Amino acid sequence: MSPTTLSAGPEHGHVTFLGAGPGDPGLLTLRAVEALTHADVLVAEHDVLDVVRAHARQGVAEVPTDADSSSGPVPGTPQLKVVDGTSTAVGVPAVRDAAHLVMEAARGGRRVVRAVSGDPGLDTDAAAEMLACAAAGVPFEVVPGIAAAVGVPAYAGVPLRDAEGADVRFVDARTASGRCWTEVGASDGTVVVSATLDSVAAAAGELVAAGRKPDTPMTVTIAGTTTRQRTWTATLGTIAQTLKQAKVLPSPDGGRPVIAVVGERSAAARRDQLSWFESKPLFGWKVLVPRTKEQAASLSDRLRSYGAVPSEVPTIAVEPPRTPQQMERAVKGLVTGRYEWIAFTSVNAVKAVREKFEEYGLDARAFAGIKVAAVGEQTAKALVAFGVKPDLVPSGEQSAAGLLEDWPPYDAVFDPIDRVFLPRADIATETLVAGLIELGWEVDDVTAYRTVRASPPPAETREAIKGGGFDAVLFTSSSTVRNLVGIAGKPHNVTVIACIGPATAKTAEEHGLRVDVMAPEPSVLKLAEALADFGMKRRAAALEAGDPVTRPSERRPGARRRRSTTT
Repeated sequence: MSPTTLSAGPEHGHVTFLGAGPGDPGLLTLRAVEALTHADVLVAEHDVLDVVRAHARQGVAEVPTDADSSSGPVPGTPQLKVVDGTSTAVGVPAVRDAAHLVMEAARGGRRVVRAVSGDPGLDTDAAAEMLACAAAGVPFEVVPGIAAAVGVPAYAGVPLRDAEGADVRFVDARTASGRCWTEVGASDGTVVVSATLDSVAAAAGELVAAGRKPDTPMTVTIAGTTTRQRTWTATLGTIAQTLKQAKVLPSPDGGRPVIAVVGERSAAARRDQLSWFESKPLFGWKVLVPRTKEQAASLSDRLRSYGAVPSEVPTIAVEPPRTPQQMERAVKGLVTGRYEWIAFTSVNAVKAVREKFEEYGLDARAFAGIKVAAVGEQTAKALVAFGVKPDLVPSGEQSAAGLLEDWPPYDAVFDPIDRVFLPRADIATETLVAGLIELGWEVDDVTAYRTVRASPPPAETREAIKGGGFDAVLFTSSSTVRNLVGIAGKPHNVTVIACIGPATAKTAEEHGLRVDVMAPEPSVLKLAEALADFGMKRRAAALEAGDPVTRPSERRPGARRRRSTTT
């Protein structure tokens, strides 16, 4: 029976050796995500844990293999120590031998995911750990991942083969022998070299010494497939000078490998046309999103699709109403048939009603016979997660005004009840209430939650806001402007300010901010799109002028920005 078909026994558990890919969490395979959702323990280096933990279930234990054992136990992880190879002592500092950690974590029937960068089949440590599992009778399986030597060139816009089907060879410069260099130097095919920044120039020299021409095209990519990725195009003879002029310095520990691609047919000369990743409109931009994590989810996802790195900073905290009796009466009215409609204007409103339901032992079945309306996609998704499919979502503008455009007027013949339950924030506007009354409905406008100013973000975030560490900040309401300035200070004048609409822009200007971007309509996704359009035009202008493409935060501190408002 093969290791992949063995069932996890109560004593030995089960280990999945999983390839986490070269760095982009989006490159995890479907099988990898499935394995992560069932894991009891994750064993990996810190940077790999950052890639895989988002797909693990809540409460999974993490065991970093690169932690300093002298620093003591890692909070929240199983504390394991190999005593004689078969027994364990619990509650003592963890031994950082990965093979022992993997087998010890699997004891007692636990399902372990041992995640490695790239592909496990190319990881010598993973191979040794698989042998150790086999020798100890611990069942395991292997989930392949995208190797850095393949994934990074694809993200750098450097295809490894052309229509003529050039030979492709892979070399690890850290372990390659002289014979290996001689063989690849004698070939005229493409060579993919895994190296470190302090060894890539030496690798280029080895290829020249082995017979490759000094003018052979070469690309070097660092931090491949992440938003820190950077690629330089040079030749074997000029790469050392190119990296020196770019002031690229190796990290003290040598860092993760860089990927170099060498060859006449490697498309290095055509990279300007093929560089799809680094040419994204907001590539590498640090964008501040002053909303709660739940509210910012769709906006942050859209920003990532444009290459940005969103940083979510809550500016509003949600608290229960001071007098809960009104909410209690309304929820009881839902059950007793008091309402024809219930309208949710935010995710927080859904959360408030759901919590009250749970308090009374109710569930989504209590909505039977009641029409449900939701303002916006995120509110609708929150209802679906609760088990309720909304009857009405705005077909146009995702706002209270958009909801009113589609809301039917009260009809005494077809509507047995004329009342609407509207659970909202204490600071909500009267637009929806007034519109519903005009349509003939009676409205129970109930305070479901209060919004208060959130606590200040960490000191480093405040310094980044005031010091120009963020490339852009997106304001989705006037309150986010007031609260962010109140808890963290004004964004630096090099930071691009983007606002969701005229009212928000006016508030930003009243606080001394210069608005660069405004959404064409009041939608968070349109706001992200407008910022991406701004970034694309900014990039195009730099290229046309022959200037390097930089992010706003890379400008000289204190530099003035030209006014450029997108409407």
